[in-house]
Amino acid sequence: MKDLTKVAWGVLGGALLGFAASSAISRGKLRPCTTKLMSYGLDWKDKLIEGAETFKENLEDMTAEAKEEAKKRAARRQQEARAQNVSSQDVILPEDTAQESK
Repeated sequence: MKDLTKVAWGVLGGALLGFAASSAISRGKLRPCTTKLMSYGLDWKDKLIEGAETFKENLEDMTAEAKEEAKKRAARRQQEARAQNVSSQDVILPEDTAQESK
């Protein structure tokens, strides 16, 4: 019961504080400061989005490079298997498994 009372007082206090702050911001001298602070926040948001897009592009590039490396390794394994006179059916490649599942 005591925990519920603490939570209720916390919610009520937060609501009152939020109401008082919103009233002060919308009416008083705090409005220009708040507007300036929000503009800085928007600048940071733009920088974060730009950084996330750059990160995503880099990950896509690395993924494409990794797929190429995997294909090269698979081709080398297949050549080695042919060189050892092993039939290509004994060597399972990623491309073969994808075709089998279709």
